[in-house]
Amino acid sequence: MDIVGSLRAIIGDNAVLDAADTATRSAGVWRPDNLQAAALARPATTEEVSKVMAWCHANAVSVVTQGGLTGLVHGADAGPDQLILSLERMRAIEEINPVQRTATVQAGVTLQALQEAVEEHALMFPLDLGARGTATLGGNAATNAGGNRVIRYGMMRDMVLGLEVVLADGTVLSSLNHLIKNNAGYDLRQLFIGSEGTLGVITRLVLRLREQPSARNMALVGLENFDNVAAFLKHMDHALGGTLSAFEAMWQAFYQLVTTPPAKGKPPIAQDYPFYVLVESQGADRELDTQRFNNAMEAAYENGLIVDAAISQSESDCEAFWGLRDDVEQVLHCGFPIIFDISLPIGEMERYTTNLRTDLAAAIGEHNLYIFGHLGDGNLHVNVAVKPEDYARLRPIVEQQVYAPLAAFQGSVSAEHGIGLEKKPYIGISRSANELALMRTLKNALDSKGILNPGKVV
Repeated sequence: MDIVGSLRAIIGDNAVLDAADTATRSAGVWRPDNLQAAALARPATTEEVSKVMAWCHANAVSVVTQGGLTGLVHGADAGPDQLILSLERMRAIEEINPVQRTATVQAGVTLQALQEAVEEHALMFPLDLGARGTATLGGNAATNAGGNRVIRYGMMRDMVLGLEVVLADGTVLSSLNHLIKNNAGYDLRQLFIGSEGTLGVITRLVLRLREQPSARNMALVGLENFDNVAAFLKHMDHALGGTLSAFEAMWQAFYQLVTTPPAKGKPPIAQDYPFYVLVESQGADRELDTQRFNNAMEAAYENGLIVDAAISQSESDCEAFWGLRDDVEQVLHCGFPIIFDISLPIGEMERYTTNLRTDLAAAIGEHNLYIFGHLGDGNLHVNVAVKPEDYARLRPIVEQQVYAPLAAFQGSVSAEHGIGLEKKPYIGISRSANELALMRTLKNALDSKGILNPGKVV
């Protein structure tokens, strides 16, 4: 079957790469390998996506949709006989409506591009994550991205008002709703948000915008124990009157890593505290919000919740604080990282992480463990760095140590990264047999031939 020739006849010669050209492309920033596929199609419109999908459906060709390739669970991996459907040419911000506070975009628009575009209208798109410059909005929706400010604004699904999706057979489902309230039947967009490209191809989105905050305050604090971390969260959430926008925790080893050369960041406070928290508030009254933030910090110190703090005095201070938290790539200097994205009740985190440290030492011996995360919404990122030559042997052992205990805590094997190929063997820890059966029913109903991102999720 001539996949390349057939698709070039449909969407143009320059829009389709053959296997050799596809193999020159990187599989992602965290990946040492390159892409593999029979071909890579780059449609520019929903109509072209529809034509490609109709041809693939008729010819039983499997399709893997790709955005910015920032995923960490092999959710966009393709095989040598499959087609990669890249949305890299669909980068139009079609409309920003300041009155309705919505943006209509194509799926290939990067998160950062939208953030910068809406700033000109004194608006913000509140989703934020370290890969903002590369991650695409279609991918954010397909994985239900979370990021740094979930505690205030929610996950990606809370920011999507409408979608346009191409189904497996090429049918275009256009539901570009601009309304916050719309209870006219089933909310079909939620089927596709978080489905990782297994139910349809997201091509356009209507996104909810918020007013741009005019005041931001941040602090990086040191704490002596985890009980104080949890108490500090409750204290700040209450004291800040609804303006708390981020609460990021770092265990000591991670803080030391991102504040010690070769890392560029310098330690704003000492490196010898067991726990660190980056706390942020966003408001509309600079003087009042700053006073409220400082009062909350002073009370936390006087009550013994925190033992040290650096408080932002400028926007550059805020960016420097976030720079520390986002400098995750420093883990690469300490071995080959096995990366996990889990969630569990905040009250169980200390027991879980303490047991994990002990269990990993017993199971694999020498390693480096780095823990940080969006503690305000119960999400931890666990990075276990091992020697490169031991990676393949130790990975399944480490996965078992990280995932198995989550069942007892009613935790999740995926807080925000998705399931992909990597977590598929462990999804039963977080989902019941009946839930998984219903997922398969939905998959079969929308993709009876199983051509959309096969082998992923369920």
